[in-house]
Amino acid sequence: MLHSVWSKGCIAFFATAFFVVIFMASDGRTNSGQYVGSEACAECHDKEFDNFKKFSKKAHSGDSVKIMAGDLTKSELEECYQCHVTGFGKPGGFVSFKETPELADCGCETCHGPGFDHVEEGGDTDLIKGDLEISDCETCHNPERVEAFDFKPLMYGGAH
Repeated sequence: MLHSVWSKGCIAFFATAFFVVIFMASDGRTNSGQYVGSEACAECHDKEFDNFKKFSKKAHSGDSVKIMAGDLTKSELEECYQCHVTGFGKPGGFVSFKETPELADCGCETCHGPGFDHVEEGGDTDLIKGDLEISDCETCHNPERVEAFDFKPLMYGGAH
């Protein structure tokens, strides 16, 4: 019986310690993973947003999908959504051109991650991916797609 009480006490201690460490490491904040759309980014990052909208093909990538949609199967269309819209298949991400028009292009959050928490916390840089690497581009600009579509990642794609 003493062994049983001791075991339960150890489990309770370590479980509590685990949650305290997790809580302290996160500063009491959680990342909701919710998307807000690039327009929300424009409020603080107007120069980057204006350059992105003006020069980047990504800023209008949903239009390409709309043009092709009639010739694609559902699975082909969903494959296009993976790279040409923001957050497809993820909580709070693109659902359809009608339901989530603010996410209907490959926007800021496609590369920098969901921005809801970043916006809500007044621009907390710990809640968004600021520094991008070429490996971030390779999610969509992988060798198979580069060969098929001749698209090459542009680290600065007109935005920065």
